[in-house]
Amino acid sequence: MRSRDGKPYRFDPGALCLELLTTGAPGVFARFEVLHAPADLVAWAARSRLPEGLELAVTEAELTTVRAVRDVLFQLAVDRAHGRPADPGQLAALNSAAAPPPLVPLLTADGSRSWAPGPATGTQLLSTVARDAIELFSGPYADRVRECGAGDCFLLFVDTSRPGRRRWCAMEHCGNLAKVRAHRARRAVGGNDDAVSEE
Repeated sequence: MRSRDGKPYRFDPGALCLELLTTGAPGVFARFEVLHAPADLVAWAARSRLPEGLELAVTEAELTTVRAVRDVLFQLAVDRAHGRPADPGQLAALNSAAAPPPLVPLLTADGSRSWAPGPATGTQLLSTVARDAIELFSGPYADRVRECGAGDCFLLFVDTSRPGRRRWCAMEHCGNLAKVRAHRARRAVGGNDDAVSEE
């Protein structure tokens, strides 16, 4: 990811389905859309946590469906992060996306993971992402889906840390900015550096 001032930073949302949310979202977030053509979805899949070597053939219609389900997934994740009940229509859309056959993994002779030969479809990719979302929202980390604690960042992630206290999309981005703001606020109140206690 890149910050507003262009600095790269690593953002790991903790789940494949939440990785898809970095490609755009509905409403005011539509300006961040990056899935403009089928090739953009293929490029996203290559950068995602999916194992390397996946060959994809995505149609325009599949891309449209992926964007629609991604927007549903975004709202479901936001509702989960804020403890709101899921919308039944959005759940139905997610379940429908998960129904077709997913991507087909293979185990190779050397013990590594590969993919079935031939190009996979955008529908299979979406089914895999939707199934990942179902696993997340029904699994042990369902209550750890979070929105970044920074007031001006809306990235969503699942907190898989042992203590379960992750607050930021990335410590080197929003976490550090928050610490700098807190440091300056304590300094302003204390009047000097001696009054500042490090976190």
